Amino acid sequence: MNRWIKISLPLALTGALISGCTTMDAFTGENQISGTSKGAIAGGLLGAVIGAATAPKEDRAKRALIGAGIGGVAGGGVGFYMDNQEKKLREELVGTGVQVSRTEEGRIDLIMPGNITFDVSSSAVQASFKPTLASVAKVLAEYEDTLVTISGHTDSSGSDDFNQLLSEQRATAVADIILQSGIVVERVAAIGYGENQPIADNSTANGRAENRRVEISLDAIEAE
Repeated sequence: MNRWIKISLPLALTGALISGCTTMDAFTGENQISGTSKGAIAGGLLGAVIGAATAPKEDRAKRALIGAGIGGVAGGGVGFYMDNQEKKLREELVGTGVQVSRTEEGRIDLIMPGNITFDVSSSAVQASFKPTLASVAKVLAEYEDTLVTISGHTDSSGSDDFNQLLSEQRATAVADIILQSGIVVERVAAIGYGENQPIADNSTANGRAENRRVEISLDAIEAE
């Protein structure tokens, strides 16, 4: 079963949430999200990213260009931009267990196995994995002309409804951490696929372990 949850949050409200929860850094003079407000902000903004991955990438890119003030990458420079981003991600993620791959279309995929991200049947990100997500967010902050799509997946154990909900919760748990790092909400989408997109054989323990995963897909936002 494949169930989508769509919750929209007006951009004006998004801006109000952010502007109302920032503080001035005395050393840099820059506005930053206050530590005590991060959880509340992410909780409010998650409604804007759940199910947003069902929208066409062109629409999401346009929203990011307008809503986040992103300039985008000139068409001829997309390949170079993504090459550099891939290189930086590989450097940051050495030894973490995260797989970095590149598709024929030029998209960058980060595959995060369930055994290093979540406990069985849990949607709470393991404390040991949070520094890895922080490394990913660091690169995403540097390469701001990038759409971020977070997808949750489960094995076939359990009911369809349970797996669908768990996959959504895991995707949004990762999105929560990404948002708290300061990545603008217009760039981020989260979605759950339940057990519907296996990458291995669910009849074996090793296969089920591979299927329990979260993936982050990165696409360049091209300038209009």
